[in-house]
Amino acid sequence: MLHIQTLRENPDFVIERLKVKNFEARQIVNDVLALDVEIRNLKKSLDDNLMQQNQLSKEIGMLFKTGKTEEANRAKEDIARLKLEEKEKQESLSAKENAIQELLVLMPNLPHASVPAGKSAEDNEIVYSEGDATPMEDALPHWDLVKKLDIIDFDLGTKITGAGFPVYKGKGARLQRALINFFLDSAVKNHYIEIQPPYMVNKDSAYATGQLPDKDGQMYYAGLDDFYLIPTAEVPVTNIYRDVILKESDFPIKNCAYSACFRREAGSYGKDVRGLNRLHQFDKVEIVQIQHPDQSYQALEEMRTYVMSLLQQLELPFRVVKLCGGDMSFTSALTYDMEVFSKAQQRWLEVSSVSNFEAFQANRMKLRFKDENGKTRLAHTLNGSALALPRIMAALIENNQTDSGILIPEILRQYTGFELID
Repeated sequence: MLHIQTLRENPDFVIERLKVKNFEARQIVNDVLALDVEIRNLKKSLDDNLMQQNQLSKEIGMLFKTGKTEEANRAKEDIARLKLEEKEKQESLSAKENAIQELLVLMPNLPHASVPAGKSAEDNEIVYSEGDATPMEDALPHWDLVKKLDIIDFDLGTKITGAGFPVYKGKGARLQRALINFFLDSAVKNHYIEIQPPYMVNKDSAYATGQLPDKDGQMYYAGLDDFYLIPTAEVPVTNIYRDVILKESDFPIKNCAYSACFRREAGSYGKDVRGLNRLHQFDKVEIVQIQHPDQSYQALEEMRTYVMSLLQQLELPFRVVKLCGGDMSFTSALTYDMEVFSKAQQRWLEVSSVSNFEAFQANRMKLRFKDENGKTRLAHTLNGSALALPRIMAALIENNQTDSGILIPEILRQYTGFELID
């Protein structure tokens, strides 16, 4: 959530920056600022009211002592009137504070100055690429390969639950577990502390990281308990620090977590969402950092480099793209996507997003720290997929297909216990 002080000091800047995200903010900014003036005026009026009540209370005692009973009673009547006015003003203040909050949560984060303008993924900026992205002749797509090898069963998942809930079997399940362990071990070696989080969160947690109200319809909801199934481990892990005041010496805070992820949206029909390309339930290892504001962009580059190292070890051709304003998430200030090339589908598959949210999430969750001068400030939050498994699995299966079967990358063999899926 944008801080109200940012809107007070730089309303035109906010309006112009949000145009990069194709968000027209002028009306909402004007409404927020008008409510802000009313709120501040009401608070001053309430302070004045309290001062008058305190002054009259002191005078009443003196009036009774000097026998001025009639004047004392009139003062008591004035206090009663002031208390009634105070109640009405408090109710008005509460309503206006709720109204300004409802407007503020509708505004996306400001994009970083380096974010390119654009409306869709076609306008993203390619900043790095590595590996051979040449299509493979006569290659089978992963949905045909896994059926042939009997390692992932989409029909069985549909029978048990529904579309988008595959069943991993045999060496497919082992490969899935191998990837999870490899990603977790790598994160721990890079000084991330492993967390095993809940898979359901309450409304406060979903609100704090920006899933609510922005993605309300995309989350699975357990109505009886008022819980939400997590779309990513980012949500419970970042909420560890909700309503926390850190010390400057606590930075950097680095956590990693494996979780299943649940998302209702499944996109359109066709090959772009076929097989493992888009699921309702999938596995992912997430990395999260809580950082000092002065260090968050250096941390973002380090996280990007780290995710790239995972793809290098998996021997997958990949590229890094900087998302344009129109393709960024509601909460992000700057996002890099990592995409691997599928030689069978002959297309790029997104496997990771690494983002800096600056103080946007921290402001929502009241995540603060005391600096060296004793001043309380908002921390910065960052996260990244390291990595999401479905499209990594798809690319590994498709790119490593041979006449003998699926060749397992060297780095994974210590985890799988086999070199080939045949």
